[in-house]
Amino acid sequence: MNGTPTGPFGLRVRAMTPSDCRPVAEIRVGGWRSAYAGLVPRSYLDAMDVAEDAEKRRLMLAKSGNPVVNLVAERAGDIIGWAAYGPYRDGEIRTGDAELYALYTRPGHLGTGVGTALLRETTERCAAAGHGAMLLWVLKDNTRARRFYAHHGFTADGTEEPFEADGTKVPEVRYVKALGADRP
Repeated sequence: MNGTPTGPFGLRVRAMTPSDCRPVAEIRVGGWRSAYAGLVPRSYLDAMDVAEDAEKRRLMLAKSGNPVVNLVAERAGDIIGWAAYGPYRDGEIRTGDAELYALYTRPGHLGTGVGTALLRETTERCAAAGHGAMLLWVLKDNTRARRFYAHHGFTADGTEEPFEADGTKVPEVRYVKALGADRP
């Protein structure tokens, strides 16, 4: 997409700028609170702060040499989706594969093609950069997200790891998709 409006609804995917940090933080916090309710402790979700998240994003964008790419999806000037990707992290080691770190749409825009557009753009960019595969982590019990990724050619590879949220272990599963010129 590379910033060009596409489709009948004028959706545009472009690089995130510092002025996008607040709407992206709203999308991320709102996405966590809606998608992970009942999966992540309520106390963890309630403690998420949009202003703190926005400042964290601003600092990350300003950091030179940061390998993370942030994209936003906008329609009619409104930021309605966000994705972040970069090198796959195997512990502290970065590999030659890519990792989708985050993909969220503003609540109310699920199922409208925003997530698909962001995922397509990230996989196309990673394939063009020569990455052989894209990996991502998704909450094991987040069936909606798991269906979404499976629909777009990602498969669970059997690897599971929990992350801790307010003392509760929340299991995640890893998905992978091979990339290449014939497999965007």
